[in-house]
Amino acid sequence: MAEPVKVLLVDDHQVVRRGLRTFLEVQDDIEVVGEAGDGEEGVARAEELRPDVVLMDIRMPGSDGIEALRRLRSLGNPARVLVVTSFTERRTVVPALRAGATGYLYKDVDPDALAAAIRSVHAGHTVLQPEVAEVLLSQENGSGEGRGGTLTDRERDVLGLIADGRSNREIARSLYLSEKTVKTHVSNILMKLDVSDRTQAALWAVRHDTT
Repeated sequence: MAEPVKVLLVDDHQVVRRGLRTFLEVQDDIEVVGEAGDGEEGVARAEELRPDVVLMDIRMPGSDGIEALRRLRSLGNPARVLVVTSFTERRTVVPALRAGATGYLYKDVDPDALAAAIRSVHAGHTVLQPEVAEVLLSQENGSGEGRGGTLTDRERDVLGLIADGRSNREIARSLYLSEKTVKTHVSNILMKLDVSDRTQAALWAVRHDTT
């Protein structure tokens, strides 16, 4: 049997953490390994416990979730961070994704959907609540439409699979490439489309109907 997904809860509200723990602990394939009440403590606990997935709130006293995301990335911590918050503004969504979040959900998400999202980000996918995708798409404009013309056919293949939420490993298997080659293609795609991460590339692909 596969090892359960180890999850760290980072939220300044104890009631929220308790509710999340109560639900997640009944999932056979998910294990809550710890909790933290702010970003600074969350980073420390993530370094100590090495969870697979961190559920991170954004607005917390002291060090907030975005700062914690940046810190985890600078430390090279491999945990996948799924933001679970009540804040929907573009000024919150975009910085969180740029700081390294691999998912963004609202706190009113259905519990079963949250469990599915944890499994998905652990598998290497990006998970965005539909409203979040709309927020990101709203910042796009037509000025980027011509960027796709510089992509090679293989890069278009990779971009299509990125838009499907595939990880580098899955893309490599699908296209019979090495993961190193896929990483090179992804880097070239980000550079040519002038976007900062895979999520932005996927949204560009959907927006411009290249998939």
